[in-house]
Amino acid sequence: MTADRTKGAACSPEGPQGGACSPCLRRSHLIAFLAPRIQGLLSRRHGRASVLLGLGEEELIKAVGGSRQEAAHRYAASFDAEAARRRVEDVGARALCAHGSGYPTGLTRLADPPAVLYVVGEPGRLDTEEGSSVAIVGSRRSTPYGLEVAHEFGRGLGAAGVSVVSGLALGVDAAAHRGALAANGAAIAVLACGPDVVYPRLHRPLYERIRRVGAVVSELPPGQPALRWSFPARNRIMAALADLVVVVEAAEGSGSLYTSAFAEQLGREVADVPGRITGRASTGSNQLLRDGATVVLGPQDVLDALFGVGQRSAADADLPAAALEPRELQVLQGVEAARGGADAIGRDLGLSAGPVRAALGRLEMLGLVARDSFGLYERTAR
Repeated sequence: MTADRTKGAACSPEGPQGGACSPCLRRSHLIAFLAPRIQGLLSRRHGRASVLLGLGEEELIKAVGGSRQEAAHRYAASFDAEAARRRVEDVGARALCAHGSGYPTGLTRLADPPAVLYVVGEPGRLDTEEGSSVAIVGSRRSTPYGLEVAHEFGRGLGAAGVSVVSGLALGVDAAAHRGALAANGAAIAVLACGPDVVYPRLHRPLYERIRRVGAVVSELPPGQPALRWSFPARNRIMAALADLVVVVEAAEGSGSLYTSAFAEQLGREVADVPGRITGRASTGSNQLLRDGATVVLGPQDVLDALFGVGQRSAADADLPAAALEPRELQVLQGVEAARGGADAIGRDLGLSAGPVRAALGRLEMLGLVARDSFGLYERTAR
C-alpha cells in the first residue's frame, strides 16, 4: 500500500469537468517546488526518484527539504488550488487525479502513481481497453536502422488502431511517434517536464501534431522544466500506460531499460527488436533478449503478442483477398458493408475490439483497406 500523500485531507473531484482535487494538486506542485532538491539528493546518493515519489507529503518534505523544510511547509500551507487550476486551463490542459474521473487505471498499479496527471490533448486516449496501447522506446542516438525500425513499428501499430506511447525524445521516440501519425494513428507523448514545455525544442511541430490527434501528458505542473531525475521517473508512466513495451536499440545503461524494468514489475510484456551484436547502440536491448524478452521482427509480431490472433506475416503485400485468413476476410467484408471505425465494425460483426484492430492493421498493410483522417476504414480499389 502506498503512503498517504494528502496529510489525511478529504479528496473529492473539484474544479472544471471533475478535475484533480486540491490535495493532489498541492502534492504535485510541492514536488515541483522540491524538484531541484530532489535532483541534488539523487545525484549525491545515486538513488531513484521512485523511492521519494512514493513517500507521503510530510515524509517527502523531511527526506528532501533539508534547509528548505520550513519553506516547503510554508509553500504547502499557502498553496492556492484555484490559481493552479486556472494555470492548467490557461495552457489548454486538464488535471486528473485518482479521486476523479479520467485518471488512467494503469497508473494506479504503480507503487508511486502520479498525484496528478496533466493532459494536453484528448484524455480519452489514455484509458482504453486492453491491448490498445504499446510503448516504443529506445536510444536518443539511434542508428539509421533503429530509426527506420521505430518508424515502421509506429506506423504499423498506428494503422491497427493501437496508440503508440513514447517520450518525444530524439531518436527512437520521435521516429515511433512520426510513424503512428503517418498512419493517422494516435500518439501519446509522456514528458519529463510540464505538459506545456516542449523538450527538445526542435520537436515543437511534432508536439503540436500529437496534441491534436493524441495526448501529451506529464506528472509535473505547467511551466516546470525537465531535470535529470524526471526522465527515469517519467519512464514508469510510459510503462503503466502501455499494454506492452517494445525496445528498439538501447545501449547499456539506457533509460529505455528503466522503462522495460518498470513494465516487468507491472506484469507487462517486454518485447525487443534484435540489433547488431557488434554495435554499442544495441548492447542493452540485446541483453534483454538474452534475459527472455519477446523477439519481435515487425508490427505484426507485436499485434500477435497483444491479441494472440496468430496472424501470418504481412511481408507479402501482394496477397489477394482470397488468401486472407477467415477473420481477416470477415473484417474486410465488414468494411465493405459499412465504412466506419474499428469499434463500429467490431460491433456490426459481433467481434471484440482486439482481433478487429489486428485484422484491420494487417489489411491496411496489405493495401486492402485505408483509413481517413477521421479514423474511418474503407475498402481500397485494389
